[in-house]
Amino acid sequence: MTSPLRPADVAALRDALTRVGYTVEGVEDLLGPMASAALHREQAVPARRVAASRAADPRATLTSLFLLGDEVPRAAVDAALPGVGTAGAQALGLVEAAGAGPDDAVRAVLDLRPYAATDARGPVGWWLVSDLGELATGRRLAVDHVLGAGGASTTLAQVTMRERVGRVLDLGTGCGVQALHASRHADAVVATDVSRRALDLTRLNVALNTPDADVEARLGSMLEPVAGERFDLVVSNPPFVITPHEGAAGAAVDRAIGAFEYRDGGRSGDDLVRDLVTGVGEVLAPGGVAQLLGNWEHRRGQDWAERVGGWLDASGLDGWVIERELLDPAEYAETWIRDGGTTAARDQGAWDAAYGAWLDDFASRDVEGVGFGIVTLRRPVDGARPTLRRLEEHHGSLRQPLGAHLAASLAAHDWLEARDDAALAAEHLVVAGDVTEERYLTPGEPDPNVVIVRQGDGLGRGLQASTGLAAFVGVCDGELAVGQIVGALGALLGVPADDLAGELLPAVRGLVRDGFLAPAAGTGGSAS
Repeated sequence: MTSPLRPADVAALRDALTRVGYTVEGVEDLLGPMASAALHREQAVPARRVAASRAADPRATLTSLFLLGDEVPRAAVDAALPGVGTAGAQALGLVEAAGAGPDDAVRAVLDLRPYAATDARGPVGWWLVSDLGELATGRRLAVDHVLGAGGASTTLAQVTMRERVGRVLDLGTGCGVQALHASRHADAVVATDVSRRALDLTRLNVALNTPDADVEARLGSMLEPVAGERFDLVVSNPPFVITPHEGAAGAAVDRAIGAFEYRDGGRSGDDLVRDLVTGVGEVLAPGGVAQLLGNWEHRRGQDWAERVGGWLDASGLDGWVIERELLDPAEYAETWIRDGGTTAARDQGAWDAAYGAWLDDFASRDVEGVGFGIVTLRRPVDGARPTLRRLEEHHGSLRQPLGAHLAASLAAHDWLEARDDAALAAEHLVVAGDVTEERYLTPGEPDPNVVIVRQGDGLGRGLQASTGLAAFVGVCDGELAVGQIVGALGALLGVPADDLAGELLPAVRGLVRDGFLAPAAGTGGSAS
């Protein structure tokens, strides 16, 4: 993709894809549930059989061409892309044709697939151009392979806060997924990457999906392309995979699966994520937020939260880290050897060598596990000191998109910081609409011995509540102030109000922070 994009050509492609129904829903309708599920598992046979049986359907032609990597007749491509045809797709760098005849074979050069997701701003339906995967090519991925929308990129899109902002930085943009999402709520987006090829594909994807957006693509590593600039939001799905690089271990991994720019930043251990966490504040405007994904090592004799917490301390930023998954060294090695493609899978010796190299690399740093999760950072306003330092494990389910929940929790944190216990006691609170209560009783006993207050949204937290706290939550309807409720419960339970306040108010703060409780409308308080 070296020639400049012509807006009219891209617009014609967008119109053609829309007209023939080449969408996520359209392809799933074509293939049916079994073949769709198999294709998600990188198994092509069921989808290939369906596409062959419905060859006259334009969606079948495009699925065969772009998703399965099959050759299709030129006439079929012309029919599947009305107003564009094979010639137009060639001009955009999407396909190659063996000749100009109607039966001459056409094959895809790039992956062009429909994309659907829901972020905190609502649903989107686009098309993403990226490099063809092994399923389509049958070959080992290139070092500069540009990945489409994987699980990590979808996760980041869903957890990102989507308030209207001025400038957004998408660091390590790849094919531009995060830039596309950001373009819906930002005045301007800067997308950076070390790969010229990735930036070319980002430009094509922006032109195809959000042509009116102000998105600038810049070449460079980490924060270098934007040094001295300021952004209201930074998003990054960086190349965080921990990969052996030194000596025989690095050579064994390179022989087995190679190095990939999209996942391997060339650093030892989790140094890349550490440096991004500690350095991203340099480009954040006051009040600006950075949200990124990452891996971090759990090392023998040191709690991970202490270690990663040190990164937050060094950053000078408010910080919130949610660990979503924890793999032991063997699980981690298996995950990324498989992700590297089929070369090692077909060669047991290569697989074993790469596996051993990963284990040796982890052993050299006393690594017992690797965490994966979400990091949210914020630059304090007006030189204030950070007030948020939160590191937690949440390996269970959550309700996506999470971005709005995270934004509300940050707002609640600020609301609480502005109120001491006396001010909090004067506030009126209400229970969030997604909160439920579970009671567990021993058979034959009249009263529950366990009460759990649970939220259905966000992180789906469950809190085992004391009798007093459960009663407090149960009467938070906005009518009475916090202090009034505590006083009434103290009288009911026969506990001095000050003692009960000392027990309940810290817990109430936690419930407000996590979205179980919220300031009542019209009472002078708001956490948003």
